[in-house]
Amino acid sequence: MQLRNIMLTAALAAAVAAPTAAAAAVVATAVTPLNVRSGPGPQYPIVGAIPGRGHATITGCIQGSLWCQVTFNGRQGWAYSRYLMATLSGRSLAVSEAVAQIPAVTYAPPAATVRAAVPAVTYARPAATVGAAVAEPVVSGTVVERPAAAAPMVITPPGTVREYVYAHPVQPVYLNGEVVVGAGLPPEVALAPVPGYQYEYAYVNGAPVLVEPQTREIAYVYQ
Repeated sequence: MQLRNIMLTAALAAAVAAPTAAAAAVVATAVTPLNVRSGPGPQYPIVGAIPGRGHATITGCIQGSLWCQVTFNGRQGWAYSRYLMATLSGRSLAVSEAVAQIPAVTYAPPAATVRAAVPAVTYARPAATVGAAVAEPVVSGTVVERPAAAAPMVITPPGTVREYVYAHPVQPVYLNGEVVVGAGLPPEVALAPVPGYQYEYAYVNGAPVLVEPQTREIAYVYQ
């Protein structure tokens, strides 16, 4: 009788543990260096980056969206699922193709999400603007996404180029998708030249990027 009770208890424990294992978080691999953002969209600040072939844990994805909540190096944020690969149902798939197999999560932005990490300062507005709403970044186009299997170009810009790009910021633009090496910028995104350098630059989704001016492909993303 005692042996029977032990076996029954073990079977019950296994049955309880099974759903937990099935609902375990998914480990995914970034196919290219990939930004991690504070919220599920290109307008949210970058809080980290997953290196190419780096592994991150997916907590869940927003159903009907291409953004998933991830944890990388102990820090949680959001990443664009088209550039994450995972083994699901025995197959290696882009996470964006298998969102239905990943736990669903929702996102409710806290107050002042976009500016929470910015040091506080005081500013006396001119009388005409007192009480005016602060405009959030407007997403005005879409990144031309690179194939997940495509090998990205690899360049190493000189330090002088970085200094110039950061010393001469241009009007930022926000596009659906994520800025990664090999993705393309639509024609309406203006590019600025770097004196004496073959690549031009723009500020896209909060990051300075170097762009091949003929193909408009992103050649380098400053993290």
